[in-house]
Amino acid sequence: MYKVKTFGKLIIKSFILILLVSSFVIAKPENSPPTLSYEELTTLYDKKELPEPLENKLNRLLTTPFVDNSYASNKSIKLETSPELGEHLRVALWNIERGLEYEAIEAAFSDMEKFITLLDETKFPKGSKKRSNILEQVEALQKADVIILNEVDWGMKRSDYRNVTADLAKSLKMNYAFGVQFVELSAVNLSREKKSEKAEENEALEIIRVKPERYKGLHGVAILSRFPLENVRLVPFEHQPYNWYESEKDGPSILEQGKRKITEEVFLEKTLREVRRGGRTTLYADIVDERFPEGRVTIVGTHLENRTKSKGRVKQLEEILGDIKDIKNPVILAGDMNTSGKDLRPTSIQRELAKRFGSTKFWLKKGISYALGFGLVEDIFIGGITFGRTQGDPTVRHIPFFSPNPARKFFNRLEDFRFSDGNSFDFRGDKLRSSNGRDSDFANSNQRAEKGFETTYQVKRPIGFIGKYKLDWFFVKPYKLNEPDEDDEPYRFAPHFGRTLQDVNEAIEDRLSDHRPLLIDLPLQEPRIGLTP
Repeated sequence: MYKVKTFGKLIIKSFILILLVSSFVIAKPENSPPTLSYEELTTLYDKKELPEPLENKLNRLLTTPFVDNSYASNKSIKLETSPELGEHLRVALWNIERGLEYEAIEAAFSDMEKFITLLDETKFPKGSKKRSNILEQVEALQKADVIILNEVDWGMKRSDYRNVTADLAKSLKMNYAFGVQFVELSAVNLSREKKSEKAEENEALEIIRVKPERYKGLHGVAILSRFPLENVRLVPFEHQPYNWYESEKDGPSILEQGKRKITEEVFLEKTLREVRRGGRTTLYADIVDERFPEGRVTIVGTHLENRTKSKGRVKQLEEILGDIKDIKNPVILAGDMNTSGKDLRPTSIQRELAKRFGSTKFWLKKGISYALGFGLVEDIFIGGITFGRTQGDPTVRHIPFFSPNPARKFFNRLEDFRFSDGNSFDFRGDKLRSSNGRDSDFANSNQRAEKGFETTYQVKRPIGFIGKYKLDWFFVKPYKLNEPDEDDEPYRFAPHFGRTLQDVNEAIEDRLSDHRPLLIDLPLQEPRIGLTP
């Protein structure tokens, strides 16, 4: 009898062990693309035309996401609840500048005590308002259920060869998807050059030689989630207005070198040559839960091109809108949209001449201004007004000739867009649903400031408002919203209390990133805000 019971227990234990092992195997990444060897990376740098096997391998890497649902569970995930919103989903967005300050970023998401040790006691003394604000923002970040990240490294020397996405997901016990945007090749080439070679001397001194056995050179977009990720797709844009391989390999023009030198001296921003294969892309994933409207939410994480005119970014936006048009469930579109209105392609004498001598708008504006006697004063004054209007608020009206805002087309396209079910993105802003009582467009989803928006990016040394931009955005399709700014329509799964977390980002000397993190809350049911008790 004893032997039978023992044997029975052994069978049960073995069965449980098999289940655990099998679930572990199933949860691990499947169909992940192979990464590239160091020899293959050097070929990617050296040869414009690639051998077919290597080209196929590169294409798979740029179109196949890495997915890991190791923390999938059958248990219902507990979400935050508040009197105003009831049960709600919290989503964070952050361009983490490659993960250069990984330890601080990880602590901000996961370890309050560790983050406190990073604070300068003389700068943020105990009991001070600044310190209190920082810790409150850390606490808010740590309640995020979904995290969308831009500029994420894997196997880069500058970020200690980390797989930033996988390491952070493990620390937070989250599932993740990672999509490769670029394969970074400058470091590979510089590692082969002598430091004395003038063409690359400055960069060579900074990068030093990489470790071939550890270098992967991957850089991209990531989604982390407490919910398992389904239907994960990585879709590069068809419209790639800047060729990061050919344009960067040729090196900057003399004019561009001068421009970069001035930028470094004035704003402390150093621009290195970035030879890359790949291009801008979008990472899609669904999270599923019976509590969500339609039972599903689609997360769309993207990073639009900075080295193009605004119309180049509009074309990339239109590709995304085409991909998501038929989605019936709520959608969260988020990322670094680079909505500066600027064309940051490296300049050249030819481009500057074409910009001026080939532009009727330029000469028409000049003719009017000089005819009216404004001359140089107009150049400085009107130019300053335009810059001040658009830098913190790329949604402001476009006034041709006198105060142009090319970025406005981007938001016009979003406002006019309708999903196939007739619903739209949420442009609403009202005092009760914004984080600071503002009521202009997007105030509920993206924090407004006294003028424009709270900026999300800034150079190391801004001069007043110069060098600060609103580049990072949340755009949400909630549950049944027919008009983007209609206050009388439902607020279920609509964005609430959108925040830009400046204090936590500037909590350490070198900043956690050159971009600030953003948060929104999305109520699973119609919130009680504005309802009579």
